[in-house]
Amino acid sequence: MDGVIYMAYLLAAVLFILSLKGLSNHESAKLGNYYGMAGMAIAVLATISSDAVTAYVMLIIAVGVGSYIGVQKAKSVEMTEMPQLVALLHSFVGMAAILISWAGYISPAAHELTGAEQTIHLVEIYLGIFIGAVTFTGSLIAWGKLNGKISGKPLTLPFRHGLNAGAIIISLWMMTYFASNPHTGLSTFMLLVMTVIALALGLHLVAAIGGADMPVVVSMLNSYSGWAAAATGFMLGNDLLIVVGALVGSSGAILSYIMCRGMNRSFISVIMGGFGTDGSSGGSADAGEQGDAVEASADDVADELSNAKSVIIVPGFGMAVAKAQQVVKEMTENLQKKGCNVRFGIHPVAGRLPGHMNVLLAEADVPYDIVLEMDEINDDFPETDMVLVIGANDTVNPDAMERPDSPIAGMPVLKVWEAKQVIVLKRSLASGYAGVENPLFFKDNTRMLFGDAKESIQSVLKSL
Repeated sequence: MDGVIYMAYLLAAVLFILSLKGLSNHESAKLGNYYGMAGMAIAVLATISSDAVTAYVMLIIAVGVGSYIGVQKAKSVEMTEMPQLVALLHSFVGMAAILISWAGYISPAAHELTGAEQTIHLVEIYLGIFIGAVTFTGSLIAWGKLNGKISGKPLTLPFRHGLNAGAIIISLWMMTYFASNPHTGLSTFMLLVMTVIALALGLHLVAAIGGADMPVVVSMLNSYSGWAAAATGFMLGNDLLIVVGALVGSSGAILSYIMCRGMNRSFISVIMGGFGTDGSSGGSADAGEQGDAVEASADDVADELSNAKSVIIVPGFGMAVAKAQQVVKEMTENLQKKGCNVRFGIHPVAGRLPGHMNVLLAEADVPYDIVLEMDEINDDFPETDMVLVIGANDTVNPDAMERPDSPIAGMPVLKVWEAKQVIVLKRSLASGYAGVENPLFFKDNTRMLFGDAKESIQSVLKSL
């Protein structure tokens, strides 16, 4: 029976690897999801078939309740809520790692281990709790910031970096004592104290990071949850959990690196607390210095589009909030029928989650071949008749390239202002998630179409 389970684990691991490969591009993403679901189904069935699993009644109840909640949430969640849902799911992984590691510590079987085997087991328990606790509270804070329940402004406590470093050093010191003096009253107390410290550390680490960096934080927490799962796998002696945890941990770390590169920032600078506010500051504060924004009507925009031979659409979180992706697709088809070359420009950190805009456009059945990444399309703006910026802000801010003292200086952006005409669809002149003013709104070739993005595009479509 053990041989069958190991073969099932091997098959599941292969499917998980194929899933990651499939998710690397649009065309194979759906197949990648199928691979992942099949791998997880095989993994769960193989695990519950093990001789080590005996409490089937409790297991069936837990799986039933969890499955029901998951299905209901999947049916009701909006695409705009997906980033905070992902952050919340990461917190579940962290809490699972905490509970499993504590259960492994108080299990009678753990008391029977001796020598190096016991030391390794205790270190696995300690690290599982530490990483899981940081992931749990950090993910909850990220969920709150993305959900708007917690301000996006970074929490800057005095000597905050020293507090973080002190927490880590104390935790490492306690780990040496804990591993060397197993199952004593003091070592148990230290494990409890470390759990509290790690929970506070996760809370403070993410609270100190600005709202504009939340997409990176989500991918970072994804990595943490993977390493927490891997540590749990070592503790339980489950090879598949180790493999899956390592895959999630490493892919999350790589994604965090890609996101940081997309903002021209280092991973360390994000962890140490990045820029960002709650985005509530008005964008008109500096309007007197920069000029006046010129407003356009839907009819004006329709007339411009009718004469355009090439159009680039740059979506942002505003498109997601307005649920405008379907009407954007209809406008795209309308323009293509008129012989216009329409493409989409996607910034790596557009939205609140890596790939957020790509998923929204795929949901609306926008062809993959006209959805281009920033590096693929940035050189095409000077030859473009019109750019439609739909709800994007920080990712099209010229200050990133033109003002060395700007908080987002050096961040790669879509150079939309180089096009002949720019139409920005926004509700107001308010700043973006980074809380930085955007001079794009006041450039000579820019006009503003104020209002809900979906309603505005519907008006433009009617005029077209």
